[in-house]
Amino acid sequence: MGRLGVHATLSVTGSSSIARARTRVSGVRRVSVNYDNPFEIVRKLTEVGAALSAEKDHDRLMELILESAREFTNADGGTLYLCSEDNELDFEIMLTGSLGIRLGGTSGERIELPPVPLHRADGTPNDEMVAARAATAVETVNIPDAYADEHFDFSGTRQFDERTGYRSQSFLTVPMRNHDDEVIGVLQLINALDRQTGGVIAFSNNDQQLVESLASQAAIALTNKRLIEQQRRLFEAFIELLAAAIDDKSPYTGGHCRRVPELTMMLADAAAEAGEGPLADFTMSDDDRYELRIAGWLHDCGKVTTPEYVVDKATKLESIHDRITEVDWRFEVLKREAEIVDLKAQLAGRGKPTAAQGLEELCATLDEERDFLRKANIGSEFMSEEDKARVRAIGKRTLGGSEGPVVLLSEEEMVNLTVSRGTLTDEEREIINHHIVATIKMLESLPYPPHLMRVPEFAGGHHERMDGNGYPRGLTRAQMSVQARVMGIADIFEALTAGDRPYKKAMPLSEALTILGRMKEDNHIDPDLFDVFVRAEVYLEYAEKFLDPEQIDTIDFASIPGYEPVAA
Repeated sequence: MGRLGVHATLSVTGSSSIARARTRVSGVRRVSVNYDNPFEIVRKLTEVGAALSAEKDHDRLMELILESAREFTNADGGTLYLCSEDNELDFEIMLTGSLGIRLGGTSGERIELPPVPLHRADGTPNDEMVAARAATAVETVNIPDAYADEHFDFSGTRQFDERTGYRSQSFLTVPMRNHDDEVIGVLQLINALDRQTGGVIAFSNNDQQLVESLASQAAIALTNKRLIEQQRRLFEAFIELLAAAIDDKSPYTGGHCRRVPELTMMLADAAAEAGEGPLADFTMSDDDRYELRIAGWLHDCGKVTTPEYVVDKATKLESIHDRITEVDWRFEVLKREAEIVDLKAQLAGRGKPTAAQGLEELCATLDEERDFLRKANIGSEFMSEEDKARVRAIGKRTLGGSEGPVVLLSEEEMVNLTVSRGTLTDEEREIINHHIVATIKMLESLPYPPHLMRVPEFAGGHHERMDGNGYPRGLTRAQMSVQARVMGIADIFEALTAGDRPYKKAMPLSEALTILGRMKEDNHIDPDLFDVFVRAEVYLEYAEKFLDPEQIDTIDFASIPGYEPVAA
């Protein structure tokens, strides 16, 4: 199978595939090239070369190469193959104008054909297939009449012709070599048509030279595109590796750097699709979406500078270890000291009744105070002033030391145990907050291409507030891009609903949306984006992908603070 060229293998697709392909073609444009005018030929080649260099879409680039070759030679059909890593030729595009066949590329019709092997099983070049011969020998194969050729097996072509009434005659098969003289594909044309009569003729020397020149330009364009794509993949892999390393620093925030860009893109897409209202003018091109996704992956890159003991601080007294165990030990010392005092009293009284009941009461009190400090050590959303005062009172108890009495809790321990929210002191929170400064500094130091120039602004704004009271720059809503405001909501919602934080349980959707609504009312987050977040059910799309089913509860939209549903 496939020993002839395009139509030898096309026959295996069956009449139904051909019929479907025919419906997708409504004529092929032809551009006459005056071979007597070399300046016109050069101009046309230059135009095609520029178009090849400018085209970013792979399928359109493949079609542009093949269609340009057909225009130069007035060929009826053709196939474009690309070399694979498996040492084979993969079918990319197949066209036959007179039959209305268009497969591969942007046609939507897959080429259901196996690749063409470049070598036999014993390792020798596959010189029975025209395309393989052109690639392995690195030479053009120009066949005036396939039916009269004795070098290649064209039996498959004849079968195809019998089935369709077609007459496959002239073939021009050209290897595509890049600037390193590597063959990266094969360009094959079939049936050159006389520009005057429309009859099938052989491909001329001029045709061959033009297609060889075009194939060289196309190979360079493809190679450059591949290099750019490889660099892009390397860049993205490095970014994702950095994000994974940041998540891996802490067992409590694993996945944050992966989930935030996902939620960011969900909300940004919903905002771009709004079509009306305050965000009606907000749109995103493919380049815009790519830029925002990269910013999402990099939004916390500055956390590489944040000490693990702060990132992982699961309790208020945790540093290298949870120092609540030391506090427990001190309570044990207090009880031992009380027992010693009691024993000394018994000795002094020589058998007289002692204050045993008072000792039991004291030990019970110490146990209760120890339990209270253990509870205080666990971070919460709010700690009352009464509880803070009690921590300070308990901390003033004294126990004996080698250099005299010492207080139960040091000043630093009391500061930690009286943290109002969470587990971080003001100083430690400043250390955490510094990550965004480090993020901006790191990102602004990179040499971005034009389509990524706004990455630092997008990534560096997710801790700003709409009222200008955020950090690190105190930007207001008017000073921030929509993308940066989108990322701010994504970062907050991910943190609220995450189930891997040490100081809180994962919130259900209703509670998280209520908190976001309050933030809207407090001018913390963008109000229009919050409405889109709820109205377009972005929260639900995210929840179904990332949250536990138990978190997806019933939402009473009327009770969400600040939410303004669209009037019916």
